[in-house]
Amino acid sequence: MAEGHLTFFEKKQTVCPVCNAKFFREDLLSGGGRLIAGNLTKELRRQYDPSKKYGQVHPLLYPVTVCPVCYFAAFPQDFGGPSESRRKKAEVNADERRESISSIFPQLDFTAPRALREGIASYYFSVMCYDFYEKRANPTYKAGLCALRAAWLLSDLDKQEPGEGWDTLALLFYRKANFYYRLALERESAGQEPFDANLAFGPDLDKNYGYYGVIYLAAYLDFKYGTTPDREKRVAALQYDRRMMAKIFGVGKSSKNRPAAILDNAKEVYEQMGAEMEKLRPGGAGEAAETAAAGDA
Repeated sequence: MAEGHLTFFEKKQTVCPVCNAKFFREDLLSGGGRLIAGNLTKELRRQYDPSKKYGQVHPLLYPVTVCPVCYFAAFPQDFGGPSESRRKKAEVNADERRESISSIFPQLDFTAPRALREGIASYYFSVMCYDFYEKRANPTYKAGLCALRAAWLLSDLDKQEPGEGWDTLALLFYRKANFYYRLALERESAGQEPFDANLAFGPDLDKNYGYYGVIYLAAYLDFKYGTTPDREKRVAALQYDRRMMAKIFGVGKSSKNRPAAILDNAKEVYEQMGAEMEKLRPGGAGEAAETAAAGDA
């Protein structure tokens, strides 16, 4: 591999299980100062500082395998996995995948090195395609993870191209992630879709935060993006979210095996949830402020 390359295309062709197209999958090269780790956000996303040699690198552009012909997409370990009947459904859905993305990104090329648009589209397609997978593949959780990563990359695109509406689309995907994360936990608790022991929870690529990371994000995403104009429903949701957060930092020795980043964030967000609840309750600071504003008017 020539010096200065950021990615490479695999020598062995990948075959699409839906349309039988053959293509070469792109992946990120490691080492060589390509990735300079920065801070970890409250959403458990690892930020990367720009490299002098490669500029801003987005490692999240590459994890999803995408057929460049029919846009069938999934993580590599799942790409060939749908049953025959479900593959036929995915084939019928190909036109919908093409048409739905055309209004957002009219020009995509998955045979050339990926840019932000291809990275976002890869997660967009995978959210759609995990609907064709059986429960043993944990499709609900993976759809949530893909929606969350799409939101992250859309936020990156919004920084590059402010004022183009990418922040609005990012919010849509944050809310999709919120929905899928909550649903994944509900299905796991009910035994409908138990988490595979080898499931890579992420949510980013540098560290697997496991089951407690799922609980944390389900609560955090609902706190941040699950707003509702109904005060009582919002307070009830926050009460539930706080109970989930409390499971993370727990009591005594049981919390010592939790990742430190999650523990610190969970305690902080737990307090923020409590503060919002106080504002929303009758007679709280939020209601007092609204009453004063109405009087001034």
